[in-house]
Amino acid sequence: MGRDTIYSTPRTSVPPFEFDAAVAEVFDDMIHRSVPMYGEIIRRQAQLVQRACRPGTRVYDLGCSTGNLAMALCGRMPAGAFEMVAVDSSQPMLDIFKKRLSAAGRSEGITQVRSDIRQVNMGRAGVVVVNFTLQFIPPVDRDALIQRIYEALVPGGMLLFSEKTMHPNQALSDLQVEFYYRFKRENGYSELEISQKREALENVLVPETVEAHHDRLRRCGFSGVDVWLKWFNFCSWICTK
Repeated sequence: MGRDTIYSTPRTSVPPFEFDAAVAEVFDDMIHRSVPMYGEIIRRQAQLVQRACRPGTRVYDLGCSTGNLAMALCGRMPAGAFEMVAVDSSQPMLDIFKKRLSAAGRSEGITQVRSDIRQVNMGRAGVVVVNFTLQFIPPVDRDALIQRIYEALVPGGMLLFSEKTMHPNQALSDLQVEFYYRFKRENGYSELEISQKREALENVLVPETVEAHHDRLRRCGFSGVDVWLKWFNFCSWICTK
């Protein structure tokens, strides 16, 4: 795992953020230093998937990146104990994921799909996981995606997802952002790196309020919705059909 120094050099123009080869090479360092409690999220989601897995159903990881959830599952469940479809639009991310599976000798039951998650076919889903991915989908497409996930889930199935959020109260929003940037500085990011990363993500990562997520989930039919983890402007949900 390389160290994330992508935004450590001043740039005259900062291009929009994308999950290219450079990001893939440092992704694990980037996400652990940029997403509060990321390790805890993956650990508990793997436990929830293990608990919810049913014979004949699939686990879908939409926006699987370098396969952190799959690797956590492999550490908890024997080969053949679960069927996963791992989807990502970034080939460099999937390439690293494939190498990790090969090194662990654990490719059985895990199918990698390079696709826009809005276009992937889903069915017989026992659990669908969407971590920090919906925020990169155009807002006008989010309802349709969540509706498709709901329809793909078996009765009693579970949606697990995590997002960066925003608060409707400006003072509280500013406070959340202040503490988030404090978190990044504590993890070794400079003011230049924070500033340039923020510029790169402008209009690429579009967060929503917790209430907007809840409204969408209910519109799409989810009967059980719970925020199981919240750290200022980062949230993780459990949603049941």
